[in-house]
Amino acid sequence: MAKAAPPKGTKVVTKTKPAAAAKTAAKKPAAAKSSPKAKTSAAGDALPSAGSKAPAFSLPADDGSTVSLKSLAGKKAVLYFYPKDDTPGCTTEGIAFSALKKKFDAANTVVLGISKDSIEKHCKFRDKHNLTVRLLSDEEGKMLEAYGVWAEKSLYGRKFMGINRTTFLIDEKGVIRQVWPKVKVNGHAEEVLSAAKDL
Repeated sequence: MAKAAPPKGTKVVTKTKPAAAAKTAAKKPAAAKSSPKAKTSAAGDALPSAGSKAPAFSLPADDGSTVSLKSLAGKKAVLYFYPKDDTPGCTTEGIAFSALKKKFDAANTVVLGISKDSIEKHCKFRDKHNLTVRLLSDEEGKMLEAYGVWAEKSLYGRKFMGINRTTFLIDEKGVIRQVWPKVKVNGHAEEVLSAAKDL
């Protein structure tokens, strides 16, 4: 009887291991499923950092030109992403950057405003407020995603996808030198100009 006990004990251990393995295997898929959700929710926070290469892009502008990162080589660039044409904050920001355009030009810096609005809307927005900075249209949202500014937002308890107001300062070699996330409009253009001059 004593000799028969070990085989039974062995069988019990053998059954326990697969059960434990099954539990472990069950846990792994669950973790794998949660990962994409975590990446999606954090996508808006995944801004390219200072010191990294600026993501490439090529978009139409309100003046009929096509602007790409490559076309900006040799100049500093300010990319300011804003939610929507002709809304209070976006209008104030566009006017502020336009008022300083000559000073940005003197600092060898191109200023570009980017949103999902169409070129037609950009032109109306530009003409209504006499904006002098170029406005790029990213209707497909590829550049918005590449720069991490397309994210889930909340207003009065309602959640929706939109653009987080964000500005990037890029140097002559296409390297991001400074990032301003969740921009507060007042005084922002002046702060960016100061940073551009210091590069």
